[in-house]
Amino acid sequence: MRLIRSGDEPVHARSPLRMRFWLALWGTLWMIAGTVFFVAVDQPVWAGVTAALALITAIDIAVVVRHMRQGSRFQPGRDVPPYDPTGEDAEPREPIRRAGEPHEPIRDDRELHEPRRRR
Repeated sequence: MRLIRSGDEPVHARSPLRMRFWLALWGTLWMIAGTVFFVAVDQPVWAGVTAALALITAIDIAVVVRHMRQGSRFQPGRDVPPYDPTGEDAEPREPIRRAGEPHEPIRDDRELHEPRRRR
């Protein structure tokens, strides 16, 4: 089953980067505290594990900050064309629905012409 895209997904999309940043920062602080604790109680294996996790979360913070600075219109390369947003006044396509099934998900008309594949 294919759902029809309305075309306004980029308008309503919200980036989870800020949440990911704060969660990674929270994890980094806890891992640093865990590393200090395990060093203090002379547990080198657990200190190494928490230090490695602190390093991983710090790298994640760096990646998230880099993505946040690139902005929402970042394009990965020259071979990828820039996104051309639809205008605010553009009308969305009318959904194709089966008669008598008002609560069915919106379907693409290609589903009517293509045989169903089993998964």
